[in-house]
Amino acid sequence: MVDRIEHSGLHIAKPIYDLVNEQICPGTGIDPDQFWSKFAALISHFAPINRELLKKRENLQAQIDSWHHQHRGNFNFADYKAFLQSIGYLVPDGADFSVTPTNVDPEIAQQAGPQLVVPIMNARFALNAVNARWGSLYDALYGNDVISEQGGAEKVGAYNPLRGQKVIDYGRDFLDNAVPLTSGSHHGATAYQVLNQQLAVTLEDGTVAQLADPEQFVGYLGSTERPASILLKNNNLHIEIQVDSSHQVGVTDRAGVKDIVLEAALTTIMDCEDSVAAVDAEDKALAYSNWLGLNKGTLEETVTRGDKSFVRSMNPDRDYLAADGSKLSLNGRSLMFVRNVGHLMTNPAILDAQGNEVPEGIMDGVITSLISLHDLKRLGRLSNSAAGSSYIVKPKMHGPEEVAFTNQLFDAIEDALGLERHTIKVGIMDEERRTSVNLKECIRAAKGRVVFINTGFLDRTGDEIHTSMHAGPFALKADLKAMPWISAYEDRNVDMGLACGLKGKAQIGKGMWAIPDNMADMMRIKIGHPKSGANTAWVPSPTAATLHAMHYHQVNVASVQEQIASRTQASVDDILTIPLLGDRQLSAEEIQLELDNNAQGMLGYVVRWVEQGVGCSKVPDINNVGLMEDRATLRISSQHIANWLHHGICSSEQVMETLKRMAAVVDGQNAGDPDYIAMGPDFDQSLAFKAACDLVFKGDKQPSGYTEPLLHAYRQQAKAAR
Repeated sequence: MVDRIEHSGLHIAKPIYDLVNEQICPGTGIDPDQFWSKFAALISHFAPINRELLKKRENLQAQIDSWHHQHRGNFNFADYKAFLQSIGYLVPDGADFSVTPTNVDPEIAQQAGPQLVVPIMNARFALNAVNARWGSLYDALYGNDVISEQGGAEKVGAYNPLRGQKVIDYGRDFLDNAVPLTSGSHHGATAYQVLNQQLAVTLEDGTVAQLADPEQFVGYLGSTERPASILLKNNNLHIEIQVDSSHQVGVTDRAGVKDIVLEAALTTIMDCEDSVAAVDAEDKALAYSNWLGLNKGTLEETVTRGDKSFVRSMNPDRDYLAADGSKLSLNGRSLMFVRNVGHLMTNPAILDAQGNEVPEGIMDGVITSLISLHDLKRLGRLSNSAAGSSYIVKPKMHGPEEVAFTNQLFDAIEDALGLERHTIKVGIMDEERRTSVNLKECIRAAKGRVVFINTGFLDRTGDEIHTSMHAGPFALKADLKAMPWISAYEDRNVDMGLACGLKGKAQIGKGMWAIPDNMADMMRIKIGHPKSGANTAWVPSPTAATLHAMHYHQVNVASVQEQIASRTQASVDDILTIPLLGDRQLSAEEIQLELDNNAQGMLGYVVRWVEQGVGCSKVPDINNVGLMEDRATLRISSQHIANWLHHGICSSEQVMETLKRMAAVVDGQNAGDPDYIAMGPDFDQSLAFKAACDLVFKGDKQPSGYTEPLLHAYRQQAKAAR
């Protein structure tokens, strides 16, 4: 039984009650008793509206399903679009407007660079992410496949000088492109100095060069004659050249350069949603306490490596001398968003007066905002937002009404906490079809506080399949990525963001690079994100953030956005074109390969979620390639199989055989994990296997194709059985 405290009609689990009363409220000026009273009033007002919005989702889906049944075999696009308009699924675009957020931090409004997303329940990951604002380029290059191992440059021993030289050469190439000299090359530099408040670079022939753009020199550390650090800026991102001729690397460098440090993860989303497994008060208390530590600047984690351990904490700000010798301080940490849960789920951490679980999204909004007061009121030793704003990413909203609901909720939270209007900013994740086709009106619904929109293939495709489940069988997943609807979706997100005035005020983001061990391909492919007009994009690790930062030195996103703003906007009709299999005839081998791929990826994630409570990790795929996976993986895979089952592309027996065979593969892939609980051979006893089966065989009945209800139920069973 859960120990609960009754307050203002609420029944609050003790871990949440104690955390709020004893750790969060003190110092904020918020009286705990008044807080719980206002929380109860918020639940009383907003929970019924939340439920009605979810009912509308169900009603719209039922009407869409019915239309597809009635028009099977005689689909007409014009009739389909008119039908969506008639039921209010597709709403008219209103007059043009521009968003009006104020007090937006420069990391969001003025800079373009990488963004990390990490599970808030993992303190080590959270600390690594918040400290990834600055990253060693040399370390990032040395440890992965961006630098080839040919010619004796293998990653062997503590340090391979041959590989090290390749890294140094790569770094010098980067400097030549980002901060070129008036003559010569950074390759030929023998000394960096500050002369007459400018950077002077002595070259191997004895000549002295300056920066081609003197304004790129920002500051330094040490003496002007022998600086220990040179601070430069390109495309509004900082580059630090660190000099130490006694260092293991610096001693081999003619200019004594030991490292090049890049401003990398400008922003980080601390995630309470897709990348965590939070199913009860214990889990939510851990998430909230970590968010509290991040806002107070006190979060620490002991890291053990071999027989040594150390305490990891949040980095301080970085102090330099400006060109004129005055003091200069830069943020040492990534600017933090917190991603709340969407509108669907409830959580047993708090029950209302009738004994119902409260909507988890409302609970997240209130408590994470309460925690943010520690930053807004400068109660901690470090600060997050210099501009005095709190940033919440809100996922899985369906259309303008649900965005308006979030805006109204945030209004009420600001009033309850004594905050000025629009102190709480919102990020709108464009990952649901009803949001994609109504994006302009979604942005309008929160125009005073919106600072972020983005796209994501996995969740967006999962909702695409569920929405049109009865329209016909969907194409192969690999083909879905190449069909017109997805490019129109990606392009229109940028088009609408720019048309609504987000340039210079907010982030337009793109999705995750999911293969953390394959950085060479990332460097080749992910430059497409800044080239698309996105001023941020998700990366899976601090190393990836450092490497991806180079793309924003190569591409001036602000200039790209100016060019894109004049193009013809991507068509809503293309987005509404359902990506079905059509006349293509699949072979038995193609069908089985697709089922194998879907089932293996789904099982590899579900088993860790249900049995171990791991919401995000590097999961080996069917080819043993590690992929960073979160719940979105399940949504697309389970919905794809459910769709094929519904339309007879495969049979229930074939799917079950595939699941059992792939479960054995996943068990083998995890054999080295002492905490792993195998699914086979007794599949009837495996909660994880049962969860995966339900995700598939009950997939077409899940609300909007979401996986959370089933996952939460099975995870709660697993915890209860411990």
